[in-house]
Amino acid sequence: MKIALIYDMIYPYTIGGAEVRNYSLAKRLIEQGHEVHLYGVKLWKGPAVIKKDGIFIHGICRYQQKYNFKGNRSIFEPIKFSFYVFKSLIKEKFDIIDCSAFPYFPAFSCKLYSILRSTPLVIIWHEVWRDYWYDYLGWRGIFGVIIEKIVSKLTKNIISVSNKTKNNLVKLGVNRKNISVVNNWVDIKEIKVIAKSKVKSEIIYAGRLMKHKNIDVLIKSVYLAKKEFPDIKTVIIGNGPEKAKLKALTRMLGLEKNIEFMDFMLKEEVYGFMKSSKLFVLPSILEGFGIIVIEANACGLPVITVKHERNASADLIKDYDNGFVCNLSEQNIAEKIIILLKNNKLRESMSKKSIQNAENYDIINTVAKLENIYKQCSKN
Repeated sequence: MKIALIYDMIYPYTIGGAEVRNYSLAKRLIEQGHEVHLYGVKLWKGPAVIKKDGIFIHGICRYQQKYNFKGNRSIFEPIKFSFYVFKSLIKEKFDIIDCSAFPYFPAFSCKLYSILRSTPLVIIWHEVWRDYWYDYLGWRGIFGVIIEKIVSKLTKNIISVSNKTKNNLVKLGVNRKNISVVNNWVDIKEIKVIAKSKVKSEIIYAGRLMKHKNIDVLIKSVYLAKKEFPDIKTVIIGNGPEKAKLKALTRMLGLEKNIEFMDFMLKEEVYGFMKSSKLFVLPSILEGFGIIVIEANACGLPVITVKHERNASADLIKDYDNGFVCNLSEQNIAEKIIILLKNNKLRESMSKKSIQNAENYDIINTVAKLENIYKQCSKN
């Protein structure tokens, strides 16, 4: 099959869960004999179309900025991208179009292409925000609510990355029968051969530095845990609009020697840092799946995350097995950090169980399921 994967951000030129997912999916599909094209914003120098790891990568326009001055996603840039993606897609004939639901606007272009070219459209849902739009945009959130609901009606070929996201789609009015759940994945074989980093730490976080990730709570929990472990070391990997505030909080709490900030890096490098750490903390309240949890588990790290109706990563964790699920408070998180750092035997046992848990999400089985859905869609 000739397959197009549509998302405005492309790995490794920008790093995030959806980007890594699409890139690893493309590589796996190519190994299975398919031709795969990634369409996104041009973030590299040189030709607009390049071939990397066997993948045709199309940079169809440029963004002036990804986030606005408040730290929210720019609205107008994805609208521009949706125009250019249709203009580029229409030149080709694909057997299947796979489009990420967010940032929504490109899904309309893909739908138009689907109609004109009689090509099946699959829409991948990583998250469903519903009322969270009002928290994100204030009264303007009504537009996010409306557009999200419209996009949910564009195709009957819907893939959700988790049961929580599926249930939220049903609440949005989507027919349950039209939703297939295909969890995100990790490449166990790839992770096993990654060497440890020389930088050792007790705690690690990797991801975007956004408000809903609550990295400030992690920093405050480190401040509390420092009373038990004065030399505790934490590595925070990632960029985002909250970075300056988080660095300021670190200085205010006198944690400059305990917390090290690092910029985004390739996932292979992140795995190396994970393998040199003892536990992973994810205080986010908004995760459609939480692939970073499985990646941390695959590196042998128990994961501490938080209870929240929008945090699907909590569904991946079982207490005293592959991590802990606790309340969103620095006291609760610090308590779990101390438990794991004090009890080496418990942490080693949970490390082994974490690796076993990650094996349930290996790329071989999960991508095969997605490939079968593609084939079924193309037959209908």
